[in-house]
Parts: sequence; structure tokens; C-alpha cells
Amino acid sequence: MANRWKKLFLPAVLSALVLVGCGGQSGAGGGQGSGDEVVVEFFSQKPEITQQLEALAQSYSEQTDGVRVNITTVGSGEGSAALQAKFSSGDEPALMMLGGLPEVERYSDTLLDVTELEMTDTVIDGLLEGGTIEGVPLGVPMNIEGFGWMYNKDIFEQAGVNPDSIQTYDDFVEAVETLDSQKEELGIEAVCGFSGGENYIANQFSANFTSPEYNNSILEAYSATELNWEYGDRMQKYTDLFNQYNVQPILTVDYSRSVEELFINDRVAMVHQGNWIVPTLNGIDPEFAQNKLGILPVFGENDEEGKIVVGAPWYIGINSGLDEPVVEAAKDFLDWMYLSDEGQQAVVEELQFVPAQEGYDPETISDPVSRELYEALLSGETAAMTHKQYPDGWFQQVLYPEYQKYLNGESTWEQFEEATSKGFADMRR
Repeated sequence: MANRWKKLFLPAVLSALVLVGCGGQSGAGGGQGSGDEVVVEFFSQKPEITQQLEALAQSYSEQTDGVRVNITTVGSGEGSAALQAKFSSGDEPALMMLGGLPEVERYSDTLLDVTELEMTDTVIDGLLEGGTIEGVPLGVPMNIEGFGWMYNKDIFEQAGVNPDSIQTYDDFVEAVETLDSQKEELGIEAVCGFSGGENYIANQFSANFTSPEYNNSILEAYSATELNWEYGDRMQKYTDLFNQYNVQPILTVDYSRSVEELFINDRVAMVHQGNWIVPTLNGIDPEFAQNKLGILPVFGENDEEGKIVVGAPWYIGINSGLDEPVVEAAKDFLDWMYLSDEGQQAVVEELQFVPAQEGYDPETISDPVSRELYEALLSGETAAMTHKQYPDGWFQQVLYPEYQKYLNGESTWEQFEEATSKGFADMRR
């Protein structure tokens, strides 16, 4: 395999500007540098890995003459709008993190066919489809993620709740009620720390119930013209349950409070999150993810069959409309990140990614939950990331505002389903 990342790139005389995400000087438009330097801007929508991604970019930049990779991060559900603003202003990044086929399609005219990358050949079968438009792969899966009810093993053990015994929805309800009955003895503020203040958490949660409606297929979800909430009654049951046993007011609980304040400090037993919280946990208490973190499935389709939603939520696309030295440097960085020894080690150990590539020994994946997700995907026992395939903007403009109303007691579930179904159909026309 050729080590293209060892090549030197031709100088480019370009102008400099301020990098939004890192607070330092960087290139605008994804590659406008100064002097002999080629600057590649990588637009990230995952704030929880900002430091790790910046460190990886810095290491590559130090090893590669004439090239600097900068990271710009905008998260908390605002990344998509920020990326659109960059394109509207002409400040286009060279590399961009894209969530789902609707976002990939939006930039399809400018995205490079990623079959030009060496790392594309190593992607797990089927995962490229989440970045493919009209048969052309326009993005590589950044990693594999999965989500469900993340729980604190120590709290469960203290309460006498065996997670392996939770085989049905009724078992889950019983576990919640048992934990709640011992709140004072356990020292917890509430059983659940659901982040009602984050629109993307509501979006992710909904996938547990829309995945079975779309036969656990992201392509079916992407092409769907309507959402009928065939499993909406199950989503309501879960919502009513965790809202009753959640930290309140639920709409004030954001990611930081849920994960960094409540969960890791043993003040709630469960949060609806995914393995993307592992870097955050490791930054506070490296022992937590190794020894205390577990994941429970959601019984989204029926009372007896629980599933964890697993897939590639983010695809990295390359802007083909920039100068050739910038495009080549962007390609080279991705190949280095996913094929070099240093890059692969950072992917697993520093970024805490579940790799979207074949050939990894599950034991090299650093935490038990991520290993479980990797093996679950390979065995096909998962639900699909249908929430990434909704109409562009629907979860921000329709789903979340209507879900807020229901959580706050301002509307009925019937009104929630009616409004969100109508918005879905209207935005797919």
C-alpha cells in the first residue's frame, strides 16, 4: 500500500484568516494559507472530540512539510446551519463532517468521489451506502456509534438490579421503579438524566421507534415520503416513564449537565446517550468507562425484543471545488488518519472511535461498551440510524419543538404525532 501521506505538496501562495474552532490563525475557504503553506480546514460537528481531533491534526501537520490541518468545530445541533453559512459566505472547508444522506445530498455537487481514497477499500461492507448519492460514494464513514440507555453499573449493583435480567420492557420499568425507590440510599438525584434541553438527543431517541417503521433501513428512511408513527405508542410509553423519573425541569438538562455533572458523578443511574460520551468520561475519570459504564437496549418494536441503534452517523466529505493542492492534502490526511499506524492508534485510543473499517481486533477497542457495539454491528443485531435520514431540518424545526411541548405538558401525544407527521410529509415534497 503506497504511503501517499509521506509526499510533499507543491507550495500554494494563499491568504490567511482566523480559524473559528481553535481560536488560532488558519486558512479560509478550507485551504487558503499564506506563503508556502497549504491549509486544510476540517469542519467538525462533534465538540466532544475537539481536543483529540486537534491533536491528531497537529501531529500530521508537524510530519508533513508545507501542509497544516486546522479543526473548526460547531456542535450542539447547530453544525449543519454553520456549515451552510460557510458555503454561503465562500468560506468553504476542505473536509466536512456530514450527518446522513440529506446533508450529503445538499453538498453532492461539490463532494469528491471517495473511491479515490485508499482507505475506502477497508470500510466495512454496507457502511458506504450512508454517504452514497445516485450510486456514487461521496463520503467515508468516520466511525461507528451506537446508543441506548447508558447506565452506571455500580448504582445498579447497589440497588440489586441485574442488567442481564432486563429482557423485556416490563423488566426495564421494574428496574426504573426499583432504582427510584432507593434514591436516598443510592445518593442519586433521579433515576434518569435525559437531556430534554438538546434537540439532537430527541432526534436520536426517536430512531428507536422509527427504525422498525422503516424496516431498520437507512435507505428506506431516506426515501420515505411520510412518517406514520407506527411505533409511536411505544415512544410515548418510554417518554412518560423517563419524564416521571428524570431530573427536572427536564427541558433545562443539556449534555453537559447530563453527562459531565450528573452521570459521571453518580447522581443519576441512566442517560440516553451513546459511546460518543466515552472521551468526555475519560477526560474526567478514566476509570468510569472501563469499570462502570454499561448500555441497555430500547424495546422500540415490541416488549420482548430490545435493540441498540448502531451505524455510521457521520461521513467525512472532501470539497472537490478547492485548489488541487488543498484537495490532495485533504485526501492524504484522511488516508493517513485511517491507514497509518499512528492514525489507527489515535482513532481507537485517543478519539475512542469504534472503527468503521474491517480488520480490527475487538480487544483493541478501548472500552467495553464500544466493543459490544462493534460486535453487535458485525452480527447484524442492531436497529438503524433512521434519525440521520429525516427531511433536512425537520428535527430542528418540527420534531424537537413539538417534543418539547409534550414533555412540558403543553400538548397531547396525538397532537405531537399529527404535527410531526405533517411536517415530515411537507418537507419531503
